[in-house]
Amino acid sequence: MNDYLQRARQDIGDLTAIRHDIHAHPELGFEETRTSQLVAEKLRAWGIETVTGVGKLGVVGTIHGKHAGTRSIGLRADMDALAMTETNALPHASRHAGVMHACGHDGHTTMLLGAARALAQDPDFAGTVHLIFQPAEEGRGGALAMLEDDLFTRFPCDRIFGLHSYPTMPVGTFGTRPDAFMSASGRWQVTFTGTGGHGGMTPHLASDLTVAQANFILGLQTVVSRNVPPDQTAIISVGHIHGGDPQAMNVMPAKLHVSGTMRAFSADVQALLERRITEMAHAHAAIQGATATVKCWWNAATVVNDGAVTKSAVAAAARVVGQDGVNADMHRLTAGEDFSWLMQKRPGAFVFIGNGQREGDGGGNLHMPNYDFNDAAIPYGVAYWLSVVDGELGKTAGR
Repeated sequence: MNDYLQRARQDIGDLTAIRHDIHAHPELGFEETRTSQLVAEKLRAWGIETVTGVGKLGVVGTIHGKHAGTRSIGLRADMDALAMTETNALPHASRHAGVMHACGHDGHTTMLLGAARALAQDPDFAGTVHLIFQPAEEGRGGALAMLEDDLFTRFPCDRIFGLHSYPTMPVGTFGTRPDAFMSASGRWQVTFTGTGGHGGMTPHLASDLTVAQANFILGLQTVVSRNVPPDQTAIISVGHIHGGDPQAMNVMPAKLHVSGTMRAFSADVQALLERRITEMAHAHAAIQGATATVKCWWNAATVVNDGAVTKSAVAAAARVVGQDGVNADMHRLTAGEDFSWLMQKRPGAFVFIGNGQREGDGGGNLHMPNYDFNDAAIPYGVAYWLSVVDGELGKTAGR
């Protein structure tokens, strides 16, 4: 076992308990009051300079190395949960109905806390490390809120690093790639408005919004195949439809809502998706004598890994698990990640850490009601953060 993993495994029982506690008390974006307080209390107990309320509920801890140095880096973890009901029968399962940690943010927070403690105990580096605990990653604008609160002015960073669990990769492995890595993630909402009416007696007098939404949804399926260039990647998916009342099945609705997600890697394709969704909504509404209101927005930009920073991240992971445990040319993903907004301000690298899938409770994939972060991955994440600091500011940085 290398030195990084040895340091990471110290008091691993305490870190596991922290992770279980966070998992049992999940909080949605910009509601992470308890989680933020827990993080701040731990950092302060370890003697780390701590600032709370950054971007509403963000927490930033700062550790200065014991050697002189002017460089500084940021390590970021997200803290929020998802609006889902957990199905795991685990002792630490969510105690809050309709909210659960289904994306591993409880593990991300725990791993960065573990690194914080180890760095505070032995700050053998030159420069400064900012530990960024971000709220509201899951589409509620946490990264943008921290930027609006002058994150990088108050906590200067030359480079930034992010980490995310990945269940389909084995524990003890890492994956990333330079340049465009994860797609921009957008959302769209369409509201069709018409006259409604009696579906049994006078359907001919109503602007049938169900026909408008049906043709609209079918039309969406042609956007990627017929409007997006074949060498580009794009996705449009419908995630929600609501219209009428199940207790009034003979009444045709006067309002009907359709919404979903969209993904793309380039600004041109992002603009194309917005335009075609808007055009199709208005066209199919007009055919039925109705109107449409359309809203499109992007809650995450494309994750673009800086080449030099990614090389440093790959080297850091390899020092923990060996070259064979690091995939430095991982395939691109159409998952969204709002760490991308931070990367537009500072060069950075985002990597995945293997979380391993297993049978039974907790063995699901990300954003599934039976997912639970794999505690076996905790020391690998802590060790990776320690190695990043070494590579950027410490023994392997050539100081």
